[in-house]
Amino acid sequence: MSIPLIIGLIALLLFLIVGYNIIIQYRQRIENTKHQELAKFIAIIDATEELIGNAHHLPYSKELLVCLNQRVLYALEGMREVDPSDKSLPVRIKNVSEQMRQLKETYSDSDITPFKVPSTDKQAIGMLQLVKRLKTVIKSEHSKGRMPTQAFVNENARLENIQLRINIENVVKRANDARIKRQLGTAKQLLKKGIDALASKNDNYANQAREKLQTMLAEVDNSQSRTQEEERQQIIEKEQDELDVLFQPKRKW
Repeated sequence: MSIPLIIGLIALLLFLIVGYNIIIQYRQRIENTKHQELAKFIAIIDATEELIGNAHHLPYSKELLVCLNQRVLYALEGMREVDPSDKSLPVRIKNVSEQMRQLKETYSDSDITPFKVPSTDKQAIGMLQLVKRLKTVIKSEHSKGRMPTQAFVNENARLENIQLRINIENVVKRANDARIKRQLGTAKQLLKKGIDALASKNDNYANQAREKLQTMLAEVDNSQSRTQEEERQQIIEKEQDELDVLFQPKRKW
């Protein structure tokens, strides 16, 4: 075998090896990109389904539930485009589509979970975090053109009202706890903070809550005034007792 032929075969072999490695690396990049895309969609689905599962903690409107289910649907459809070989996806897409159809046709105001006043600070924080996540989701869906502008404006305002209500009800609870502990200064600060938060609101809830907080603040002021008067009276009585002791007739021994 001639040397040029051997060199040519070696060069061809090297070319094939390099070409094979390039193809392998390309396929790996495609596979990694595929896994990253699928992971992104799975994270969206998991987070959204968790939000749907929390519907018993807050009043979810029909528009909000439709938006959340639609978000899951878009993610599933994205997964199907990335991985058409997954046979479970068409079934899941069909199920979510059916859920959305039922929501649109049968869900009414009577199905909405009533607002529950938070019983602890921890519960209030959890509810506020949930509202924040919901607001982030509807903002994202609106920016992608998946939620009509008017529906977004209405739902965002509704969630802000729920957020305000959680804060106010928590203020009332904490102020009452402070009053029981005779921490009147703390109670006063909480009530003033709540009244300030309601300053720009003029709906039925805000007006009733403002009146309630103002009544509570007046009661705290009265209690504080009585406490201060009692303390002043005790000081006067103590000073009088000291004067009586100082000027009482001295005994003769």
